[in-house]
Amino acid sequence: MFKGFRSFLLRGNVVDLAVGIVIGAAFTAVVTGFVTAFLTPLIGVATGAVGDFSQKTFSIAGTTFPYGAFLNALISFVLVAAVIYFAVVVPVGKLQNRFHPVKDVPVAKNDCPECLSTVPAAATRCAHCTTELAGRPGFPAQAAALQSR
Repeated sequence: MFKGFRSFLLRGNVVDLAVGIVIGAAFTAVVTGFVTAFLTPLIGVATGAVGDFSQKTFSIAGTTFPYGAFLNALISFVLVAAVIYFAVVVPVGKLQNRFHPVKDVPVAKNDCPECLSTVPAAATRCAHCTTELAGRPGFPAQAAALQSR
């Protein structure tokens, strides 16, 4: 029983997931600190308001609504999302494209026996002369079964 549990814990994907969560938590603290220390005050300077909106409230019928806390959370969310996107997602996407470019898979093609134009091998009809191609040499017989439906 413990041998199976140990092999489960030591599988690569479980360990990778645990490392990712720990690194993610540490990175969240760094990004939140950057947003709180630099970007939120810059928003305050740019708008001519205080960078901290947490004290902003309004009252209706004796009930106080602290909308400033919501504004702080909303601004922090947008700024954190922007930092993550521009500091992590865009550079990692560029690196992935650079080191692992997506290559187009060439489509198998054959010549139409009637007009000799090039058509995909999985085609059931020629796009140029509309000749039925299913079951002909070089074209799969399964295309004939698809067309008979």
